[in-house]
Amino acid sequence: MYAVIGAGPMGLATARNLQKQGLDFVGFEGHTDVGGLWDIDNPHSTMYESAHLISSKHMTEFAEFPMDEAVAPYPSHREMRRYFRDYARHFGLYDRYAFGTWVVAVERDGERWRVTTEAGGERRERVFDGVLIANGTLHHPNRPELPGEFAGELHHACDYRSPELFRDKRVLIVGCGNSACDMAVDAVHQAAGVDLSVRRGYYFLPKFIGGKPTDTLGGRFKLPKPLKQRLDAKLIRMVVGKPSDYGLPDPDYRMYEAHPVINSLVLHHLGHGDITPRGDIASVAGHTVTFADGASADYDLILLATGYKLHYPFIDDAELNWGDGGAPDLYLNVFHPEYDNLFVMGMIEAAGLGWEGRNEQAELVALYLRQLAAGADSARELQRTKKAHAGERVDGGYDYLKLERMAYYVHKESYLKKVRAHVARLKSDL
Repeated sequence: MYAVIGAGPMGLATARNLQKQGLDFVGFEGHTDVGGLWDIDNPHSTMYESAHLISSKHMTEFAEFPMDEAVAPYPSHREMRRYFRDYARHFGLYDRYAFGTWVVAVERDGERWRVTTEAGGERRERVFDGVLIANGTLHHPNRPELPGEFAGELHHACDYRSPELFRDKRVLIVGCGNSACDMAVDAVHQAAGVDLSVRRGYYFLPKFIGGKPTDTLGGRFKLPKPLKQRLDAKLIRMVVGKPSDYGLPDPDYRMYEAHPVINSLVLHHLGHGDITPRGDIASVAGHTVTFADGASADYDLILLATGYKLHYPFIDDAELNWGDGGAPDLYLNVFHPEYDNLFVMGMIEAAGLGWEGRNEQAELVALYLRQLAAGADSARELQRTKKAHAGERVDGGYDYLKLERMAYYVHKESYLKKVRAHVARLKSDL
């Protein structure tokens, strides 16, 4: 019997693949329904009312469960919640989960794992043959300290739900990732003023080019990496210009070495003066914020759109082989080098990976568990490989930025090539 922690999309993919391989499991979910962060009614969700996918539906959906054609190319969070509920219902996964049940501890018990859960104020301990952790990567906020004391409202993006928060206020949004840009656009229609504090450069991509979702274009011809970086960067400059054309810093790295911003509106509002670009924050005193270039302005509200940190509070970091980096050192971001029955599912980001790419990861893990129990040579080979190569980056030769949020970023094609090779080898022993 295995334990699956979480009923978000990664937890559901994990459960589905265990089910397909005939492996017995029980899932634990703190909320009352599936969907994870995509369920805005989940008290622990970081979703906001205007949120939509930043990848198009056909690049994101599970291959065995396509989204309805009536769904927009970039679905809203409510459409995504419905999709994950339909997925769980279609494959009979609801019956495999204990809802309203929090995992509070995962501890080694000989060769197995003791899992302590809490539901309705009561705690229960059970011992499992293995644990698959799928509690998500975007729920524990990164809250940097401001250089000074702010007298106004201070929030993190995880607290944000509705543009009403900004009504008639002078707003400073710190950060320039996809959520930060969404929230800045929301604030334009409610706030007395909107400024965007940006420390480093980003590549900005529109959601549509030629009427097609941007992530569906290209890929027909495989180009050498440096050539693709140069050509795609030139194409984007032709379409939207350079960030500096809008008052933002230009990136000092090559394209695809950090996750781009997929937003068609933030540059529009910057170009119309609805959003004022600002540099890094140098100091804060009262309502006044001074920036690195010496400029200053007064604000009523600061929103820290500064991302999230990996967070597995129910298990000791040492059990996850967590070294000095921003993520556990695992093979293919999922396999522990020593334990054959502990997996961190979905600890992976890559442009264009979608839920199907994560599903392929879950298929590999489920096949490994089945074939390891059967004593297959293919599973023993993978066992040796994961010990020898834990923590190696599958970066496809890209020089990703040395940032904590990039610690578990991979190159999609290179990653899936390795996953599929292992899957094929494991299946050959069935």
